[in-house]
Formats: sequence, C-alpha cells, structure tokens
Amino acid sequence: MKLGARMLKTGLAVAVALYAAEMLGFSSPVFAGIAAVFAIQPSIYRSFQTIVEQIQANIIGVLIAIIVVFTLGNDPFVIGFTTILVIGICMKLKMSESTISLAIVAIIAVMESTDMNFLNFALMRFSALTSGILSAFLVNLLFLPPKYETKLFQKIDRSTGDILQWLRVTTRHLSDEPALKGEITRLHDEIRIIDNTYKLFLEERTYLKKYRLIKARKLIIFRQLIVTTKESYDVLKTFHQLNEKISTIPHSFQSVLVEELDKVIHSHEKLLLSSMGRIKKQNTEMLHQLSEPDIPKLIDTLIHVYQEDEDKKLVLLPLAAQLMEYQRELLHLQLLLKSYQQYHQDEHLEVVHKDT
Repeated sequence: MKLGARMLKTGLAVAVALYAAEMLGFSSPVFAGIAAVFAIQPSIYRSFQTIVEQIQANIIGVLIAIIVVFTLGNDPFVIGFTTILVIGICMKLKMSESTISLAIVAIIAVMESTDMNFLNFALMRFSALTSGILSAFLVNLLFLPPKYETKLFQKIDRSTGDILQWLRVTTRHLSDEPALKGEITRLHDEIRIIDNTYKLFLEERTYLKKYRLIKARKLIIFRQLIVTTKESYDVLKTFHQLNEKISTIPHSFQSVLVEELDKVIHSHEKLLLSSMGRIKKQNTEMLHQLSEPDIPKLIDTLIHVYQEDEDKKLVLLPLAAQLMEYQRELLHLQLLLKSYQQYHQDEHLEVVHKDT
C-alpha cells in the first residue's frame, strides 16, 4: 500500500491537533483529532474555502445541542432527533458531506453526559473541535503543498500513452479481447481522475501577477490535452466495438485505415513530446508540420469497397467521423501549443515519472 501526501497530512494533522488540545488543557483531546480528520482538504484553496464553513457547522451543531439539552435533555432518542435536525439545516445551507459529519460530531461531543457545568463543558468541546479544524488547516497550508500541475500532466501522459499503445495493437488485430475490455474500463476511470485533478489545479491560486497569465495559458493547454485524450479514448472504444466487423473487411481497406490512424497517433505523440519540451527547438517547425490523415480518402475507399452493400458501408462511417473529430482536436492542440511556445519559450509542462 502506498502512502500518499494526503494520508501523511491527515496523520500529521491528527497528531498536531491532539498535541494542541493537550497543551490547551482540554479534557477530551480526541475530539480535536476527529475534527482534524474531517478538515483535511486536497488543496490549499479548498482549505481556505471550507475552514469558515466548518467553523459555522461546528457553531450550529454546538448551539443546537445546547438548546436541546436545556429543553429536552440528552436522551439517546433526543440526540438522534437533534442529529436529523442539524443535518437538515446543513443541507439547506448546501454544506459538504465532511462539514455535515463535523456538525454531527459536535452534537455528540456536546450532548454527552457530564458532571461539569454544562455550558463550560460545551465550550471546551467546541474549542477542542475548533482547534482540530485550525490544526488541519495549518498542516494543509505548510506541509507538502500539492503540485497539481505535475500530477495532472503525469496522469495525462500515462493515460494517453496507454490509449495510443492499445490503438496500435487493436488496429492490427493483436489485442486480447478480455484484456482490452478491462483496460477500457480502467482508462475510463483514469480519465475521470484526470478531470478531477484538473479541477484541483484550476482552483490553485497564483498570487504573483507575472505568473497569472502563464497559469491561464497552461490551463487552456491542459484542457485541450484532456480533450484530445478523450477523443483518442473514444476512437479506441469504437475500434473495440467494431473489431469483428473490421476484421471481415477487405485487406485493402484495413491497410488504409491503419495507415491513416497511425498518422493521427504519430501527431498526438509529437504534440505530447513538444508540450514536455523534449523536442529540440530547431525542430519546432518540423513538429508543426503534422501528417494529417486523409479522411476523405478513407471514406472514398470505404464506399468503393462496399459499393454493393449499403448496410456494411454505413457500419464503419461513425469510425471515420470519430477519426475526423480526433484530428480536428489535435490540430487545435497544435495551434495552442505553437502560441504558448511563442510567448513562453523557456516554459514547458513537466511530468515526473513516478507512481502517485
């Protein structure tokens, strides 16, 4: 099992929260540790965004718990009713699930039976929970700040490489059917993770003005890289769905199909290498002279092969359309990269080859 940065930060936040609660003399520091677990966020921006919401939920939970204890007592059924009430209020305020969970912890912490003065007891529990929230915020801010740019490009590079590899194998009818089916499912999950990582990178704030324009252009590049990765994935899925039909068509058409797809794959690979700065600057012009697939030639060949059979002719037209869309997105990526490299010659996207 791998220990990710968020796992390490959660453990550290719990430790810091417990130490802080003990130093402040709280009778139950464990509640500070529990609050720290719910307060850890995947990015610094989300920490800023949620700290106020979490303190609000803590206040709501504690205040309602105090009112209920003074009016109805702290019977288990009363605690259950209070929990339902607070969940409803938090949902009405559109709070997140982790924030609602923190409010529930606040209710249970405050409505526990005690021999102490109840208001002092409630204040101590509220303070313990708040110290846990603040401890998690400080850990998130200072310890292993996430670098989502590197993570994002690593995931795009790895997933795209896998897709293009499978495309080469599949078009030559060398792929193992069960293995490819499993890979398509895995790649779908990877693309969903890429989308989520892009959102986290988008949320990261750039505080120095001179880096804001670079960040904005990088976001555009990343968005288009993701679009082209999705297009290549859609082509792979289409090949998988039509695999049996493609294997029965004449060899002449299969050759044209493989030839045109190889051009698209080669273009995609060169653009990825360009975005990483792995192609020599003197070859920049060569890079942008991409080999465009001849989709009209592909369609003409298809029509010629199936001139007598309308049904078969129509079966593979969606594949040709998919290839055309894939190439269109690659040309758009090429244009964006050319513009980016023109204004930021010394800047390129970075990828670190390691597991995350």
